[in-house]
Amino acid sequence: MSNSLGRNDLRDGKDMSKAAGAYSLAEILSQPECWSSCLTSLRQSGTLEKVCDFFGDAEEWLFIGCGSSYYVGLCAAASVSALTGLRARAVPASEVLLYPELVLAAARKCVPVLISRSGQTSEVLKAAELLRARSVPTLAISCAEGQALHRLASLAITLPAADEKSTVMTRSFSSMLVTLQYLAAMLAENPLHTKSSSKISDASAPVLRTLPDRVRDFVASHQFADYVCLGQGPYYGLACEYALKVTEMSVSYAQAFHTLEFRHGPKSIVAPETLLIFLLSEQGCEAESAVLGEMKSLGGTTLVVTNHADQGVRDAADMLVELAIDSPELMRLAPSLVPGQLLGLYTGLKKGLDPDTPRHLSRAVILDDKPAKKPEHAAL
Repeated sequence: MSNSLGRNDLRDGKDMSKAAGAYSLAEILSQPECWSSCLTSLRQSGTLEKVCDFFGDAEEWLFIGCGSSYYVGLCAAASVSALTGLRARAVPASEVLLYPELVLAAARKCVPVLISRSGQTSEVLKAAELLRARSVPTLAISCAEGQALHRLASLAITLPAADEKSTVMTRSFSSMLVTLQYLAAMLAENPLHTKSSSKISDASAPVLRTLPDRVRDFVASHQFADYVCLGQGPYYGLACEYALKVTEMSVSYAQAFHTLEFRHGPKSIVAPETLLIFLLSEQGCEAESAVLGEMKSLGGTTLVVTNHADQGVRDAADMLVELAIDSPELMRLAPSLVPGQLLGLYTGLKKGLDPDTPRHLSRAVILDDKPAKKPEHAAL
């Protein structure tokens, strides 16, 4: 299977239902419209107002998920802290289950937010049960209605428009993130960020017009052995998600680091066949750009995602994605996801895989907790 699938194939109305990666591509490109649809539905239902009323006196927000949902939590926690000034953090659901005394020890008026696209993820459900047994009110967010997670949580946010046919999370990730950021802006009573969240769909559309073909051509013209995804602050969660998308959709080896941490040992792997992906922030741009220049001088191949690039960044980038979105930086996290999703998609197609249905994966990790049958021994 070639990686020729492009945006024009969808626009021209071709029947792409049986083409490898077709669902993933359509879901990636549908994200701006999906964000708008989700926020409109939530405003009409008053769901977020109910959440603000119920949890308005919280002193801490704790985001709990698995895999991509955990990375949603990392980005959401950074957003809540920045916008509200409250303590916020994210942990994998397994940490709540195995080390509850560490996760919950210092929690005061804490709001656990349970994140699961399907509402069926076993470890998230177990975390919800544990918290319920301790009489801790919880908030759930998912993309499927009527699931067990909703029944275990005190309140639930559901985004059915964001669900996917493909196995890998793309628009569900970004839609849950945009929703949680909008909630954070409401909690902070920050009209600039609520307004920016509402406008991010239109602002993101221009870059999506040409980006799929650019990423496809970049992937086609290079051969990479491994991938390194780098980000600081709110971008670290995105770097983790980039690495996961490349791993899931293309069965490739990818790692994520805080950008400046990459200097401290990991840079030994840098070579032309190593793709280094830099998610440049505004606050740390000078320091992060210095790492970019250093890694380029060591011979690495670089893909840079930023809002606006100076000449130094342009010179050090083998591929440059400039978003050019006029909105606060936090509101640009969701659009910043798209290059990584497309990178995973087209790398998988180049390797002859179907990114819609990666091997060994399912849409939700549902564990069988039934006790193993006791072995029967033959009588001697």
